[in-house]
Amino acid sequence: MDYAPEVLETFENMHKGNDYWVRFNCPEFTTLCPITGQPDFAEIIISYIPAERMVESKSLKLYLFSFRNHGDFHEDCVNIIMKDLIALMQPKYIEVTGLFTPRGGISIHPYANYGRPGTPYEDMAKKRLANQPF
Repeated sequence: MDYAPEVLETFENMHKGNDYWVRFNCPEFTTLCPITGQPDFAEIIISYIPAERMVESKSLKLYLFSFRNHGDFHEDCVNIIMKDLIALMQPKYIEVTGLFTPRGGISIHPYANYGRPGTPYEDMAKKRLANQPF
């Protein structure tokens, strides 16, 4: 199986009037280096504030597994995941972090975030991006 965003599914947020965090820790993420074809391993952390729709966890697992035979740089994986989830559920706010294990003595931890334009979440995204500790 290769990269498959079509497996993602949503369900209705039953608490639309509340702002709250949903966090997924995905410690078994695997993708392939597009240069060497070697496997890269990471923990992917997805945190979001839902709006109308939420991502269904089993479909998210299958989606993340679809990267196993897909070749992308670490930074690309994090941004692709974020953009696919934005297109899927239009969250108020989302951030995706990749904690990739070292290869060649270097670990890479890309971070991407998004706040819905024209809302306080847009300002929140700018502040959180500017204050990342790494």
